Amino acid sequence: MAYVISDDCTACGSCAPECPVDAIAEGDIFVIDADACTDCGSCEEVCPAEAISPA
Repeated sequence: MAYVISDDCTACGSCAPECPVDAIAEGDIFVIDADACTDCGSCEEVCPAEAISPA
């Protein structure tokens, strides 16, 4: 099950460098590519807005 980023995302960029498979794309809010996500949870741990959770 991939992680998802909610509308609570502030686009701070904390999560993207933590992703070991580069599954996070920038935008108004960041988006996780569900097919590339390996469910490691690294992004969730660093999100200051608590906007990332398992799908």
